Amino acid sequence: MPTFALPVADPAFVRDPYPLLARLRAETPVFFDPGMNRVVLTRHADISAVLRDRRFGRSALHRFSRDELGWPLPDPRQANFDAFNSNHLLDSEPPKHTRLRSLVGLAFTPRRVEALSERIEVILDAQLRDLGRQGPFDLVEEYAEPLPVTVIAELLGVPHEHRARLRPWSASIVKLYEPAPTPADQDEAEQAVLDFSALLRELVAQRRAQPQDDLITALVQAEEGGDRLTEQELIDTCILLLNAGHEASVNGLTAGVLALQRDRRHWEALVAQAHAPDSLSVFRRAVEELLRFDTPLPMFERIVLDPLTLHGADLKPGDRVSLLYASGNRDPGRFDAPDELRLDRDPNPHLTFGLGIHYCLGAPLARLELALSLRALCRALPDLRLVDPGESGQYTGGFVIRGLARLDVQAG
Repeated sequence: MPTFALPVADPAFVRDPYPLLARLRAETPVFFDPGMNRVVLTRHADISAVLRDRRFGRSALHRFSRDELGWPLPDPRQANFDAFNSNHLLDSEPPKHTRLRSLVGLAFTPRRVEALSERIEVILDAQLRDLGRQGPFDLVEEYAEPLPVTVIAELLGVPHEHRARLRPWSASIVKLYEPAPTPADQDEAEQAVLDFSALLRELVAQRRAQPQDDLITALVQAEEGGDRLTEQELIDTCILLLNAGHEASVNGLTAGVLALQRDRRHWEALVAQAHAPDSLSVFRRAVEELLRFDTPLPMFERIVLDPLTLHGADLKPGDRVSLLYASGNRDPGRFDAPDELRLDRDPNPHLTFGLGIHYCLGAPLARLELALSLRALCRALPDLRLVDPGESGQYTGGFVIRGLARLDVQAG
């Protein structure tokens, strides 16, 4: 198997990974990355197959010890992060995953999500009331970030006075999902997990004493109903939801607006349809294409659970495989003219929310937030433009969770 080191820490690659991904997909679609110590897949068909294959999972410690897998001892500098990671549904496997997903999934049924539309539009109207009148503004901080944090916090029942801390905590925690976190990243993530957990323990105690109509109360009641949910699982699941509940929405919206502004024909086409009777369906379809075109979560991993051979490489339990969603979403073997932005693309089988049993639980909410946010922006600020027409965006530096740190725009 060919060897290649993916430059995941190179700012130029993070800013625009697609030319290199295209070359790899054409010339070296499967390779071993010695820096990350894993096999990497770039093509849509290979990624899709692994996501549906139960010989791969998000965890292997439910079946094997670290000694059996040949894994080193856990890093004590991130003990709290590792404990959190072992308790939520994203990194668990059946039967634990099934149990957690069935409980949390009650908050994300299509009916419950659609019922949030009116509240989302109220929040967006309030945000847009003064935005753009005072001159240039940062689309990330002043528009994209507040909505998903507010929505997931309201779903869970996190009081307003605590919400300003949620995004910084999340930003610290998700740094440890990158391939090479620094000691400073570990310190920040550890403190964020501790602070987050302390707040949630306080809220759990309050909900036990005074139940409310929110997800924390529902999970507390599930915990009290038997052995279905421990308090630690409850707390760590809430942290996961607050993290995952806004990363894709924030990064998807800002990257999407940047793509639309780079070729204003697309922005103007959406503006022209923003007040049409069927506008929401138009924006829903556009969002699917924007999520494909510039993937907010470009790389996920799976862990081998059973011995197998993958493209000639013999893999054993505990080996890791990286799936380049961003590459699969630009695969000409699956998409016609994949490097073109086509807002009416249909069908659009992008990989952005995954496949199989780990398909993103919050995908319906993220899709709704993105469609309503983009439509509201087109309605309120139809002449929105980049402050710098040559703007390529300032990225946070991560590749596993890739997003703009800021995007300066202005009305008119």
